[in-house]
Amino acid sequence: MKKTALVIDLDRCIGCYSCEVACKNENKIDLGVQYNKVFTIGPTGNFPNLEMYYLPAVCQSCEKAPCVDVCPTGASYVDKDGVILVDSKKCIACMSCISACPYGARKFNEKQQYVEKCTMCSHLLNAGDQPACVKVCCAKARFFGDVNDPESKVSKIIKEAGSAARSLPDEGNRPATRYILHDKTAKWQNKKSWTFFENI
Repeated sequence: MKKTALVIDLDRCIGCYSCEVACKNENKIDLGVQYNKVFTIGPTGNFPNLEMYYLPAVCQSCEKAPCVDVCPTGASYVDKDGVILVDSKKCIACMSCISACPYGARKFNEKQQYVEKCTMCSHLLNAGDQPACVKVCCAKARFFGDVNDPESKVSKIIKEAGSAARSLPDEGNRPATRYILHDKTAKWQNKKSWTFFENI
């Protein structure tokens, strides 16, 4: 079964925020709302041995998406490419999906009165293109494709990265998005370092 997802190479990400800007422009997102947000992790360590990296927070394309499971109207669903979407016409703004998402990846649109989220730029995918954030990444740190296809570029990148290919903490939802980060800091393995996701 096809499952598209992002692979983000944090070793290459330079924190330029181009992905944030491209996402907002492409999807015409209101002020105060972000589908894609880049966090600065660190610096950690003792001078002069300091380390830091940038962590883009996006929809994790969960294989067992709790946001879809709890939706009472079927507004949250998975399309043919494995992208998790929201049908605004079916959304009743109960916000159950917002509570269910472990990563704070969904936002409530107060003006339109429905829940919205990253769509992986599904309108571009349907036209045979790539998500806007992938296209504008000047550091070539973002990749998009079918993680279930062993011959896809993203699968090969994950395989080549080995143990450096990581996912956010799994709450039983099996996040498909992968981050590549070689062992620079022990904090990656510490769940406490991910508590900022609760405040996205």
